Amino acid sequence: MSASSLPLLDAIRTKLKWHQARQRVLSENVANADTPGYAAKDLAKLSFRKELVASVSHSVETQVTHPLHLKATSTTSKSPFDFSREKSFETTPDGNAVSLEEQMMKVTANQMDYQTATTLYSRGIGILRTAIGKR
Repeated sequence: MSASSLPLLDAIRTKLKWHQARQRVLSENVANADTPGYAAKDLAKLSFRKELVASVSHSVETQVTHPLHLKATSTTSKSPFDFSREKSFETTPDGNAVSLEEQMMKVTANQMDYQTATTLYSRGIGILRTAIGKR
């Protein structure tokens, strides 16, 4: 198993990709703030636990060596990148339902979560480097 295929790092990579996709959707919302009839979109929340379970390699299985041992099973989840329409508090007379204040707060929160995931990923790589003596 390579260091790049570790389940935890793979789940963090998926989380980073989700934040990148969400940033793109939120920026489209801001760009269309004056478009008549445009409703804001967002991505469905990403479950880190489900992604971690889904990223576990299915080629590795536990070996039952005693009749009282339990065999481990793994589960899979559906794609986390589903779109959802947001319910807006206000809608302009031309049908636009984008609140710039809400979108900018979401952009800021998304940026902070992305930075947190990036820090976790880089520290995980640092721990692996220390473990194999590559400092």
